This record gives sequence, structure tokens and C-alpha cells, in this order.
Amino acid sequence: MARGNFGERLRRERELREVTLQEITSATRIGPRFLEALENEDWEKLPGGVFNRGFVRSIARYLGLDEEALLGDYDLAHGAQVTAEEHAEQKIPSPPRWLPAAIVLGGLLLLAGIIAGGIYAWRHFAARRSVKQTSEAVAPAQAQPAPQIVPASEEVPVGRPKPANMASGPLNLLVSTSAATHLLVLVDGRVAFYDEVRAGETRHFTADKEFEVTAADSGAVLLELNGQAVPPLGVPGSSGTIKLSRDDLRQANGGNSQP
Repeated sequence: MARGNFGERLRRERELREVTLQEITSATRIGPRFLEALENEDWEKLPGGVFNRGFVRSIARYLGLDEEALLGDYDLAHGAQVTAEEHAEQKIPSPPRWLPAAIVLGGLLLLAGIIAGGIYAWRHFAARRSVKQTSEAVAPAQAQPAPQIVPASEEVPVGRPKPANMASGPLNLLVSTSAATHLLVLVDGRVAFYDEVRAGETRHFTADKEFEVTAADSGAVLLELNGQAVPPLGVPGSSGTIKLSRDDLRQANGGNSQP
């Protein structure tokens, strides 16, 4: 598939159904910039891998399209660019033939230096020990200082970070996983984590303004913002994206508590 056909088809199907990007974001939790990147085929603006395929599958399901057919169009469009990039890579030159011999010679010289240094250190240690034993036999033994007792008030508890003030201070995000999934975390607009996490892992992130969290499986991720539970990213089994800022703390504190 030529470049542009996948993005044009995706935009055409959306406009035929009179669906806006914001409506897709509200339903699938996929950020608007990721949706625009898919329609424009700006692959470098997407997280890549399983995240891209999860986005395409969620959009197809929301628009009522054939998921496998749309994924096939995506693979053709994205695979054409990957193949072109692989052909453009230059072959790595092989190391020179004399390099192994130089490594062996360097290793022998290093071993000889270590042996010589060890002999010198042992002689120096033996001489210092002899002088120390002589001085201890003449001088009286000195009393050992009593150990210091740290007051209980100075002990620092180990646990989760203390929630910051709602109006000021950093934002603390705890990400816990109940199942293995791919995870992408943006802190103040920069990528702080992008990898696969295992079930039972907990990771802590700190930001000044906002977080953006994307998971391949929304049901596998639990979030806490400054000690407050955050709603799920999306429907379990599908990818989802959520943005969190200080406004979310104000909304949570301003609600009515239920008995």
C-alpha cells in the first residue's frame, strides 16, 4: 500500500460517520495527537510496536470497521517504511585482523601489572602490621567510644512517597500492574518510561505539571495520583491513554464523599 492510503482511508471512514477526533479520544482514551499521527502516517510521533496496533484495533472497533482488515492496511503502510529504512542502513565493517592479537597482548600486560601490584601491596601491608603490633604492645589500650543511639523521632519510615500539597509541590504517580503489559509514561511531555512491565510491579514517577500514561491493556494498570485512586485508562483488554494534572487532584478533593 502506498504511503498515504492508510491514513486517508482512516480519515475518510471517520468523516463518513461524522465522528470527531475528540469523540474517539473520549471513547478509546487514545490521545488526539496519536490519532492525528495515524491519519497523517507520522510514524515517528507514535510509540510504536504493540501500542500502534492496539490503537488501530480500538479505532476500528469504535467506528464499526473490520479490525483485521484495518490492521492489514496499517501493516502494509508501516512495513513499507520499515523495509526502506532497513535497506538504507550501512553494513557494519568487520574488525581488523590484528585486533584479537592486540587484545591478548594487552591482557597479558594487565595481568603482569596486577601481580606486581599485589606483591608490592602485600609487602607494604606486612611492614605496617609489624609497626602497629609494636606500638600496641607499648601504648595502653584506648577505650572504645559508646555507640550512638538515634532517637525514634529521627527514623525515616520506608514506604510510599508522602502526598504533596494539592496547590503546590510535585505530582507523584504510582503505577501498579496486575498483569503483564506494555507501558508508556510521559512526564511533563518527555518519555520517562517505555517498556514491558510484569504483573505485580509498582513504579513511581514525579512531575511538575502533568503525566500522560498509555497502556496496551487498560485493565492491567492501576494508578494513584498523590495517594488518590485514578479511574481506569479504558476498557480491559484494549489500549488506553489518560492525562493527569493538578486539576485532577482538585476535582477529586471537591467531590462529595459517600458513606
